[in-house]
Amino acid sequence: MLYNLKRNSAIALSIIMLSVISISGFAQAAQHEGSKGSGRAPTQSAKRASSPQQRSFVDSRYNHNQSYPVRGQSLRTLPRDHRAVIHDHSRYYSSHGVWYRHGGRGYVVVAPPIGLFVPFLPLFYTTLWLNGIPYYYANETYYTETPGGYVVAEPPQGDISQTPPTVDENTESKMFIYPRNGQSEKQQANDRYECHKWAVDQTSYDPTNISGIPADQIMQKRSDYQRAMAACLDSRGYTAK
Repeated sequence: MLYNLKRNSAIALSIIMLSVISISGFAQAAQHEGSKGSGRAPTQSAKRASSPQQRSFVDSRYNHNQSYPVRGQSLRTLPRDHRAVIHDHSRYYSSHGVWYRHGGRGYVVVAPPIGLFVPFLPLFYTTLWLNGIPYYYANETYYTETPGGYVVAEPPQGDISQTPPTVDENTESKMFIYPRNGQSEKQQANDRYECHKWAVDQTSYDPTNISGIPADQIMQKRSDYQRAMAACLDSRGYTAK
């Protein structure tokens, strides 16, 4: 009788184990089918957040008609073709008429400061004329010529024209500057800025803002300013011609 009891217990235990295995198999199969039906694994249910798109606008002033990012936006990295310019001990970056400055964890789209000297113009710009002086416009920014390059200027006030003057009205030649002593780019920027301030004090002419100067005096004062700039730069080890 004891033998029969052990035998029955073994049979019952076998039946229970088979039932557990069957239930487990059905559960796994159901989970597998559910994963196939959803098209993704359960651990991949979270969606990757999309990066915000950069806002832009079309600058149509003077029929410029170029698109630029809205100022105040941030980005992690600068465009690959950017160029750096130093102004008043601060570094600015330019790419295709857009200016950036370091801020936070990346860079911010900004307006270049008035008086910033640059050795280049944007790739696309619109030329304007006021009293025989050329201005170059791009991305709500005005540039005008200065010894060694260009300077960011105040918006010109007066009768602006997009038609160039006659040759007789625009006989001024462009001045080129060469660093005789191998001055670094940073030193050149500092020297140009210091000489600019000195030339303005000497001539009462500021190329970044010529409002208030009589039209018949602008060209003469501009010439005096350039001579003062050349004299100052020469004293600092540059050749200006």
